[in-house]
Amino acid sequence: MNQLEERKYIIIGVFILVGLAFITRLFFIQVIDDSYKLDARNQSFRYNTEFPVRGYIYDRKHKLLVYNEAAYDLMVLPKEVKDIDTADFCNLLGITKDEFLKKMRKAILAPNSPRKESVFEKQISPQDYAKLQERLYRFRGFKVQSRTLRKYPMKIAAHLLGYIGEADKERTEIDPYYNEGDYIGISGMEKTYEKALRGKKGLHIMMVDVNNREKGSYKNGLYDTMAIPGKSLMSTLDADLQLYGEMLMHDKTGSVVAIEPSTGEILALVSSPSYDPNLLVGRARNKNFSKLYLDTVRVPLFNRATMASYPPGSTFKLVESLIGQQEGVLTTETKYPCSAGYAPLGGHPKCEVHPSPLALYDAIGYSCNSYFSYVFKSIIENKKYDNMYKAFEAWRNIALSFNIGRKTNSDLANELRGNIPSIKYYDRVFGKGSWKASTVISLGIGQAEMGITPLQNANVVTIIANKGWYYTPHIVKAIDGNANDTTLNRFKIKHNTAITDSVIYNNVREGMSHVTESGTAHLLKIEGVEYCAKTGTAENPHGRDHSVFVAFAPKDNPKIAIAVLVENAGWGASWAGPIATLMMEKYLNGKVVRKDLEKQMMDADLIDQPKYVKPKKKK
Repeated sequence: MNQLEERKYIIIGVFILVGLAFITRLFFIQVIDDSYKLDARNQSFRYNTEFPVRGYIYDRKHKLLVYNEAAYDLMVLPKEVKDIDTADFCNLLGITKDEFLKKMRKAILAPNSPRKESVFEKQISPQDYAKLQERLYRFRGFKVQSRTLRKYPMKIAAHLLGYIGEADKERTEIDPYYNEGDYIGISGMEKTYEKALRGKKGLHIMMVDVNNREKGSYKNGLYDTMAIPGKSLMSTLDADLQLYGEMLMHDKTGSVVAIEPSTGEILALVSSPSYDPNLLVGRARNKNFSKLYLDTVRVPLFNRATMASYPPGSTFKLVESLIGQQEGVLTTETKYPCSAGYAPLGGHPKCEVHPSPLALYDAIGYSCNSYFSYVFKSIIENKKYDNMYKAFEAWRNIALSFNIGRKTNSDLANELRGNIPSIKYYDRVFGKGSWKASTVISLGIGQAEMGITPLQNANVVTIIANKGWYYTPHIVKAIDGNANDTTLNRFKIKHNTAITDSVIYNNVREGMSHVTESGTAHLLKIEGVEYCAKTGTAENPHGRDHSVFVAFAPKDNPKIAIAVLVENAGWGASWAGPIATLMMEKYLNGKVVRKDLEKQMMDADLIDQPKYVKPKKKK
């Protein structure tokens, strides 16, 4: 009897313990464990993101440069995919069975799968969507989510406008606005003005049943939010001038940058070779990107206007003239001899045959290497400084104030700084105290280790046009029609260089007039337009020299400043000069009358040339 009583209490005790265990577990998962509560909520609701329409981009005359076209992502919820005709589905999408299985595995292995939707097929066109929508009801677990794709009606300014891609995991960790797969600006204006262009996502909360089927909006959409469209951008670009520049630079390697001097607004920015920006849109984007990326001959994805650093060549003689006057070692009457080269170094650097000796105006006009070698020597050996190092540092600091070897701080993505070598650099190369002006004499004519981007070169000639000041070069004029948007405030600050005396600039401008009247560009007249210019030939140790040309027009009250560089094209007046003057003519006169020159530039192919072997220098 006692044994039965004891067994009864043991059995009751076991039931009590099991009950307590269940009660404790239920209390934990329903009250304490937030992750369980969140998972349960996710089983009841589905959160559908509404993606905003990305902002449009216009040129300065309201021409549409970038707009949106409807596209669709095919979403999959792996848990619901059951009993579908795989062959029919693959045929509908134009994919193989292996591709289908690969995409399904990826969806199943995605975070929180198989309960969370993920993208199965991206960027389906409206035409394909129409075919898909008719038969999608047959394929349980799949649905379509609307998106938009960028379209470029004029097919120009690929490097300037940029392209969009998908946000990666690293980006989502930095900015919680993005989820993996969201679209984001990768380059150009799309990158720089991403926050303005992207808008703000909306959210729709849908109730779902135990089979994950949508049963309507939660509380009739009380907690839903609407997507806010992105802001439109009015660019400073002149689309007609940009198109014309790209036509002139077709089949050539190099770049063109044109700036409105009075505002710092970029009128055109050409990097050649370029590509149709529509290639990096839609389902073919990855394949097209690979082709462009692997093109090592033309390198079309590389923005030469902001990222390529070239020796400025003879165009730097303009800055050298300004520095010489500022430092008190040069006047308009200063003359130096030229016997086809700089005499103290045995005729090196070499120079073309022209009258000798020359004063400043003609030295700029004839682009005399000998003259500017003497000018550089006089700057570095200036007696007002205790030693050469202080004089060199003064020379370098003035040059830096023109944004040579320093970023312009523009709103262009991925801008590089170029180079002006420092004292520390030359001490490391030659040894402290073991170098002097004649050692680095090539700096005086824009060669040696000096490097400048075409954007910086255009800004330099802008400064000369303005007689000592500039606004930061920029590509956006207004955001959502507001030219006073705070984002643009920094482009309204006037900057002065280390040289502010207008007389000094007038002297250099007069020399630039000699270039076009009787000097190295005298054959490049523009009907009805007096302009100032400088030709340049940038030495290239790897092949043919580069053709360089800078100019502004008209001479009085300039409306456009321009820098052109054509790689491996020789003299500045042979290729860069014609392209620059044709663009100025087009912009100022609205038409081009030099049709033969225009045809010559457009028809020329300077990329597919016979291989050039640079001749060895005679000992």
